[in-house]
Amino acid sequence: MNPRLLAAVALTAASLLTLGAVAAPAAAAAAPHAPCGSRPGDHDSDTGNTNTNSVRMRTGSSTSCNILGQAQRADRLNYYCYTRGNDGATWSYARNERTGVAGWIRDDLLADGGSFVWCPEYS
Repeated sequence: MNPRLLAAVALTAASLLTLGAVAAPAAAAAAPHAPCGSRPGDHDSDTGNTNTNSVRMRTGSSTSCNILGQAQRADRLNYYCYTRGNDGATWSYARNERTGVAGWIRDDLLADGGSFVWCPEYS
């Protein structure tokens, strides 16, 4: 086979692999949000806290989901994972170690931005 043709085929294959790697995060961002009543597995060992008091913890990654409880700035939260909300923002699922309540919190309400581990349940 012609060496130039082989080089062109190799370059095309490498380009396709690169495009596939770039397309994967876009597919993850388009994944459905965590519906009301959802509880993901614990995929993250990190903890954090809110950046303000009375932060609502919800049954799903949407402000239309029911409120389960509230987290205060001094509360330690055990992160499980994060996903996109129906509003396009990221949301983390966390368990409040003081109250035992677990729910979804928008990441912009968390002092460190929330979990950095994607919830595989919502891919």
